[in-house]
Amino acid sequence: LFFLTVLFCLPGFGMTTPATVGGKIFLIFYGLIGCAGTILFFNLFLERLITVIAYVMKSCHERQLRRKGVLPHNGRRGSGTSEVDSLAGWKPSVYYVMLILCVASLIISCCASAMYTPIEGWSYFDSLYFCFVAFSTIGFGDLVSSQNIKYETQGLYRFGNFVFILMGVCCIYSLFNVISIVIKQSINWILKKLDCRCCHRCQRKLFHSRRNVVMPGNVRSRRNISIETDVVNESDTDGRRLSGEMISMKDFLASNKVSLAIMQKQLSETANGYPRQMSSNSKQNGFSAGVGALAIMNNRLAETSVDR
Repeated sequence: LFFLTVLFCLPGFGMTTPATVGGKIFLIFYGLIGCAGTILFFNLFLERLITVIAYVMKSCHERQLRRKGVLPHNGRRGSGTSEVDSLAGWKPSVYYVMLILCVASLIISCCASAMYTPIEGWSYFDSLYFCFVAFSTIGFGDLVSSQNIKYETQGLYRFGNFVFILMGVCCIYSLFNVISIVIKQSINWILKKLDCRCCHRCQRKLFHSRRNVVMPGNVRSRRNISIETDVVNESDTDGRRLSGEMISMKDFLASNKVSLAIMQKQLSETANGYPRQMSSNSKQNGFSAGVGALAIMNNRLAETSVDR
């Protein structure tokens, strides 16, 4: 059981390995299924854990609003209708969730170290070091638990070892995903600052060079290729117009066909009650919504904006 825990939870200490060719072949196929199932379990654990944390923090946030008098105590929507609507889509901040997961991981590591210290004969610091190496799936193998020939209450100790490793890996796995979101936000903030500083000069030069130029429909349509339109607009005139010349309504509509199509689609969606919800974070975010655990975190949590 301890070997399978080390195998599927991915610490990989290396103290127990298959010796025969048949055992190695069996381990390849069995480990493929087992590791995939364990990662699926970690993702499901992360989703349920974030759901519980979000529910508790939402309840605390709602109590704070009721104490301030923003929300009515009887639950009816009165003067605080906008606050109730905003509370319906409220999500906890990434930083609060990161703090909760840090505390949970620290508590599990301290409890596990209190078990390893007297049984394995390690110091408390070495036990904490082993917990981090094991729970973060680094698995150096310099310290490995359950390797002595005989222990007092050996069955109970190995079961506790299995539980602590499983719980610790789940919490550290969730914590790593939250930290990855924070790192992503920091990188986006740095890129935005660099983009603002570096591109203002280029935009000014471009504006001064083209402020007296009106582009015809066919040239602008070639530059503004969008998903909304798959037809290249054509115009009767080629080249550039001077600032003193008049532009026809046909050229104006042809050059702004993409903008008009997007505006028409947005108005249609708003009228039907299904507006496109694109926040400023999603527009400015250089990364996608994520896959797997990162997608779970993005859906369950409110990524802190750049303004915060």
